[in-house]
Amino acid sequence: MIVTVTPNPALDLTWRAERVVPGGSHRVDAALARAGGKGLNVARVAHAQGAEVLAVTTAGGPVGEEFANELRASGVPHRLVPVTAETRRSAAIVDETLGDTMIFNERGTSPSPAEWAALLDEVQAALPGAGVLVVSGSLPRGADPELVPRLVHLATAHAVPAIVDTSGPAVLAAATAGAALLKPNRAELAEATGLEDPLEGARELLRRGARRVLCSLGAEGMLLVRADAPPLRARLPEPLAGNPTGAGDAAVAAAAVLLHDDAAVDDERLLVTAAAWSAAAVLATGAGEISPRHPELADRLIVDRPAGA
Repeated sequence: MIVTVTPNPALDLTWRAERVVPGGSHRVDAALARAGGKGLNVARVAHAQGAEVLAVTTAGGPVGEEFANELRASGVPHRLVPVTAETRRSAAIVDETLGDTMIFNERGTSPSPAEWAALLDEVQAALPGAGVLVVSGSLPRGADPELVPRLVHLATAHAVPAIVDTSGPAVLAAATAGAALLKPNRAELAEATGLEDPLEGARELLRRGARRVLCSLGAEGMLLVRADAPPLRARLPEPLAGNPTGAGDAAVAAAAVLLHDDAAVDDERLLVTAAAWSAAAVLATGAGEISPRHPELADRLIVDRPAGA
């Protein structure tokens, strides 16, 4: 199965407005409320596409109760570690006229050392039955910076490939720990490496120990880089309008499904599937879903070598 770990889960709230006017008052339908956070979005997408998954995360406080109830109703297999700190919330405001989305994320509060240990115990217990471990999302304030590399090392000890999608110093730590695949976006890659060129930033992560880097470039598509093959880029002929909130998570879900079946999956197949699922997420109602149009989107993708390759 695919085991996902979400260190900083959130109750995701999505409102859709016909047009967002700065400083204005807007009448909207009730928010779509979902148990979220990047790892849970990955689990939802993979589960909906028929993969066996287990989502491991935390929940705390009244928001955590709502989070847990929605997750139970979703049918996504999961293990929740109870924590004292309140589960955070995130809000996405979708402008349906412009196709733009504004996102507001609470930062989250770190669980205690004992609660982190309980989370690691749940992951350790799940790994013998796992084909892939996904560590996805930000770390809450005060979290142990060794958490992500510790999870990668746990996966390696069980001969399970680890996919990591995070930000900040944890990106470099995951590369040094030997993650099978890192999935930053352009801004996260530049922040982590100090290199503005995504190709050079990806090569720096490979130099540190990552085996593959899949980088989201927004409207410019997606880049796949590894040390022993030419880099590839996949892009649509024109950008899509919609809600990009879960696009990166859908790409991670695609990579997890393919790596689960074949750790040596062909680069172009991995890239095209990830880019198509990512684009299909933009057309979906909320994070954790993809449009059934993903095969059509895959057929429209242009695959080429990026400038500087």
